[in-house]
This record gives sequence, C-alpha cells and structure tokens, in this order.
Amino acid sequence: MTEVTTNEPDALALEDVGKRFGSVIALQDVSMRVPKRQVTCVLGDNGAGKSTLIKILSGVHTPTEGQMFVDGKPTTFNSPREALDNGIATVYQDLATVPLMAVWRNFYLGNEPTKGFWPFRGLRTKYAKESCKAEMAQMGIDIRDPEQPVGTLSGGERQAVSIARAVHFGANVLILDEPTSALGVKQSGVVLKHIRTAAESGVSVVFITHNPHHAYLVGDNFYLLNRGRMLAEYTKDTVSREELVKAMAGGAELDALAHELGAET
Repeated sequence: MTEVTTNEPDALALEDVGKRFGSVIALQDVSMRVPKRQVTCVLGDNGAGKSTLIKILSGVHTPTEGQMFVDGKPTTFNSPREALDNGIATVYQDLATVPLMAVWRNFYLGNEPTKGFWPFRGLRTKYAKESCKAEMAQMGIDIRDPEQPVGTLSGGERQAVSIARAVHFGANVLILDEPTSALGVKQSGVVLKHIRTAAESGVSVVFITHNPHHAYLVGDNFYLLNRGRMLAEYTKDTVSREELVKAMAGGAELDALAHELGAET
C-alpha cells in the first residue's frame, strides 16, 4: 500500500457533519479523513446514508451542520461545479456516459479539445482520439478502437473509462459510488485494479460500497456507516477481512439471528 507523509493535510475531511431534510435526519455527527494517495472505503447497506454522504462530498448538498476540509482548509461547496474546481470528481453508478457515442467522445464529454477561434472553432478530433487511447493505456486499459460506442464495452471497461477520465482531468479526490455493484467477479477485479492504480498515481480515492470483500482488497482505511452515523473506523493494519465482514454484517446481531435460526431448526 502507498505510504503517506504524516504531516501533510488530508486531501478531504469531514468533522461532525450532519444533514437534515426538514424533520428527517439523513446524516448525524459524521467525521472521516481521506488521506492523500490512499483508498478510503465507506461501507454501508441500503439506507445507511451513503447517497447523502456522496452528495455532500460532491457539492450536491450543503451540510446542515459540521465542516468540510479540503487540503486542511475549511470549505463549503454550493454546487458540483465548485467541487470539480477543487479537484473532487465523482463517478456515479450510472457513469454519466452516452452509450451510442464513441469512447473518445465520452472521455472528453463536456471538455472537448478545440482549435481555432469562433466562428471557425472546431474539434481536435485526431488529438482527442490519440490522447484518449494513450491515457487509457497509461492506466492499463487497452481500448481497441476509440471510435467504438462506449455502450459496446463491458461494465468494468465503462467504469475504467470514467475513472481514467476523472484522473486525466486533474481529480485530486475521486469518489466512486458502488462501482462494482452490478459487475461479475472478473469485471469487479478489473475495476478494483484501476482503483489501486488511481491511488498509486497520486489520487485520493473514496470507495463507497456495501461489499466488504471488495473494500478489503484495495482499501487502506475503512468507515462503517449505518443509519446516518459512523459506527466504526479501521485501518488495514488494525482489522482483518473476517472482522470487517462481521462488523458490516451486524456482528452481535448476526450471532443472535444465527442462534434464533438454529433454535428454530
């Protein structure tokens, strides 16, 4: 795993952050650190508050209480654009790709390289295709033809395109929303490999997942989120995979359920 200099500020941090929607408390007293060049995993089942946490980190929601820090500086985002301008990129489950458009068009979507001046400005098509293929190859992703529709790629390859795109456009923090949830074993392995590659290239990764096995393979730090609260915090050297799985599964609650089922049978 990548080592981090201890005296440098975290890439991203939350301190006692909460989010309310009227009388509904979505998050409460959430604190977490995202060290630089590491993979920080946030684990939680459906309804744990992961979606609200992602939207706060990416600038969709402003916290009701608490404080966010970017590179040690107190920061408030009022829009996703402000988060992007601060180097925080988010890849959602839907990937924000256009299936019928070419891989290179999706790679540069919204940031197309141009040449010339208005009204004679045009796309730098050749450069875009070549640089897209080169950037993907640098992350270990072999795109056979950048002209092929992105919809013809596998789920893992589409995730890889989104990750490479975020890294290429200067993301300092990359937030991944359940990137392996709809993938098989082999495709999940491809995505997990690219997550580690992104961290080793200098990006701080926030990996949101409900799968402790996937998290443990690539993670350096682990947070367990449940019903809007952070229940536990671990580092790779303080928890085993079995302990992480048990904590995610409910620990004592799971033992009690096993006992009840055993008694019934």
